[in-house]
Amino acid sequence: MRTYSSAWKNVKAHSAGAVLLLLSACASVPAGLLNQSDSVVQGSQPPNVGDAGRAALAYHDSGAYERDLAAVAGEAKAWIASQADKVDRPALVADIDETVLSNWEIIKLDDFGRPIRGPCNLRSGAPCGWAAWDQLGRDPPIKPTLELFRLARKSGITVFFITGRPESQRAATERNLATAGFRGYAKLYMVRDGSHFASAADFKAPIRSQIEAMGYTIIANIGDQPSDLAGGHAQKTFLLPDPFYRVP
Repeated sequence: MRTYSSAWKNVKAHSAGAVLLLLSACASVPAGLLNQSDSVVQGSQPPNVGDAGRAALAYHDSGAYERDLAAVAGEAKAWIASQADKVDRPALVADIDETVLSNWEIIKLDDFGRPIRGPCNLRSGAPCGWAAWDQLGRDPPIKPTLELFRLARKSGITVFFITGRPESQRAATERNLATAGFRGYAKLYMVRDGSHFASAADFKAPIRSQIEAMGYTIIANIGDQPSDLAGGHAQKTFLLPDPFYRVP
């Protein structure tokens, strides 16, 4: 069963607000600019990227992002608590980035860009490459999902992490997870160095199938991207808010 938490409706509302803001801006184009052309074609223009970035920043800084994270994680906690003793070998599957660890520091520094290559010298104030950033291992935990993780472990649920990060980042990622409080999970699955997938689902869904083949019942799968959840192999899925970037 694939579910989108009621909290995700709040994200849609914020997105709708951003669209209304954009439409309002288009409606208030100075007359002098309109006079430069006989017509202005707007129908095929996508939403302005700069406006979307400002809306995402406002969403984060307003506290709405934290509230929506807590709401989705709360629904996941209630679900796994209700199912933990109903199946043999229950399991929870979770993504890493923007699911259990927050990259907000670099998201803001890179102005919502996502360059993979390049150095990461935080003291310079220059944009960072994400690969170098991940090797720093300094992501703080996303507190609502840390609470979910702890509840799962206390309830005897086995936790697996599946991430699109490459194997070359394993040591840094494992260190970061431990520092952030995520200890006692069963396994961290990562992408083999040099491998590429059209969608994260092409990598993650088969791994969930492997987990089931080991005798586990995945009672919940949680992530921040639709591709984290696509492909089945979970009783229920939970989509956390993330308007900051998209992973196919």
